[in-house]
Amino acid sequence: MLKLFRFLKPYRWIVALVLVLILLQSLCDLYLPTLMSDIVDKGVIPGDKPYIWRIGGFMLLVTAFGTIVSVAASYVSSRIATSFGRDVRSKTFKHVSKFSLQEFDKIGTASLITRTTNDINQVQQVLIMMIRLMVSAPMMCIGGLIMAVSKDATLSLIFVAAIPILALTIFIIARRGIPYFRVMQKKVDKLNLVLRENLTGMRVVRSFNRGEHESKRFEQANADLTATAVKVNQIMAFMMPMMMIILNFSSIAIIWFGGLRINSGHMEVGDLMAFLQYAMQIMFSLMMVSMMFVMVPRAAASAVRINEVLAMEPVIKEAEATADNGDEGEGVEADEQPAAPRGVVAFDQVTFRYPGAENAAVEAISFSANPGEVTAIIGGTGSGKTTLLNLMTRFYDTGEGAVTIDGIDVREVPLEQLRSLIGLVPQKAMLFTGTIADNIRFGKNDAKEEEVAHAADTAQATEFISGMPEGFNTPIAQGGTNVSGGQRQRLSIARALVRQPRIYLFDDSFSALDFKTDAKLRAALKQETADSTVIIVAQRVSTVMDADRIIVLEDGRIVGNGNHRELMASSNVYREIVASQLSEEEIA
Repeated sequence: MLKLFRFLKPYRWIVALVLVLILLQSLCDLYLPTLMSDIVDKGVIPGDKPYIWRIGGFMLLVTAFGTIVSVAASYVSSRIATSFGRDVRSKTFKHVSKFSLQEFDKIGTASLITRTTNDINQVQQVLIMMIRLMVSAPMMCIGGLIMAVSKDATLSLIFVAAIPILALTIFIIARRGIPYFRVMQKKVDKLNLVLRENLTGMRVVRSFNRGEHESKRFEQANADLTATAVKVNQIMAFMMPMMMIILNFSSIAIIWFGGLRINSGHMEVGDLMAFLQYAMQIMFSLMMVSMMFVMVPRAAASAVRINEVLAMEPVIKEAEATADNGDEGEGVEADEQPAAPRGVVAFDQVTFRYPGAENAAVEAISFSANPGEVTAIIGGTGSGKTTLLNLMTRFYDTGEGAVTIDGIDVREVPLEQLRSLIGLVPQKAMLFTGTIADNIRFGKNDAKEEEVAHAADTAQATEFISGMPEGFNTPIAQGGTNVSGGQRQRLSIARALVRQPRIYLFDDSFSALDFKTDAKLRAALKQETADSTVIIVAQRVSTVMDADRIIVLEDGRIVGNGNHRELMASSNVYREIVASQLSEEEIA
């Protein structure tokens, strides 16, 4: 957890202010019993009423001052802790946004959500307590001991027996409970995972009547978390009763032996009352420490999980912007300035396997895609079509070989620069909360209304958008659940078109369209992308038949490369795909 405290550096002077306020509060609390002792010994017993009023008034002032600094310390420490939580969440989010798909696969989306929300909140809550209690508790304990000894050193020997017993009790209970806090956070992850799957897949769950099965999954994860929480709370529940028993026995001992010392003339009544209050302060300060023992282990487990995310280096390394990559670099002669990117994509003996997989997803892939041409990739499920697009965008890096754009390895191009060249329409059309216009502008933040309208028109989305109550200002629900699958795909295509990239990647982006819309869309795209490199991954033969080049994949290898007519003559795999989808008349 100490590693996370580096985020407190901007607030170090405010933390120092809190410590000063807590010091003043503690001094006030330690001074009050002494004033009360003076009132009893010098005011009540002799019957000196003016003295009682004078010291009593002073006690009220000390109490008021202590209350003010206590409220100020609470307010400032809360501001520090919430600012700390904000900074850590922001840092975690920015760091996670740099992760490749490999890091997401390793940690899991559900766990990342838990770590960014629940875990950071645990640390934030403990920080508020630490700023207050970790300073005031030792101060009150040590200060209380000093003041108690100053009242009666002999009677203070009671603490020699009470404090070790109290400390040992806290240690034994905390030692048994701490391991369960780490387990609890993992079970929160599991519960979050089940809940997230159930909510995002609600349509599938209902369509297959699996509601009862999912309810049992959730109940099992929930019961598992509950059982662990009950177990740890049962252990920690022993702490307070045990401490109160020790505290009460200590009070009895103080009153008993204190009474004997008053009888023998070694102690005043007021001093005994003050001594008893100092004993309470010492014991309660130890109780506050015990509360920290309850909270800190869980926060420490959360801090480990947060640090694990922050310490994880993305496998995809960011390249430095250089003139060779198309930037206007220093020290490059005018006649050596690189030309504007054309968008020639080439695969050179590319082999890639997913982490932990035995077999390669794609192997020895070599082909090129040129501007002004449509290159289609077709093949069975799991043949590696989407993997090739992931390698172009550097969602993953190649294991062997190279993917190049205009002859430059994509690993040598800064990610932002690389992806600004690409307009990707993913296999799963993902929309975000906001309006239709907002979703289209996701591809180009400063797109004008005319550009948005043109992109929507090219994507064949204008018709259904104009039929909506608010047109382009119609809100999109989370995940785009208030539009159909075909409409989501057309909006995703419009989002890619509005940025006018050099390279278009369509990952099975026409599967939800009817044949009429599909044909109209491809005709419109042909005009819009005439000067760009277009790569289409598709399942439908009708979508790829007119492509300038068709790459046929099987088990991660290229088994055919050519146009439709050439492949019908040379590729058995392609002929089988065509025969499975088209009638003999259509093939002819």
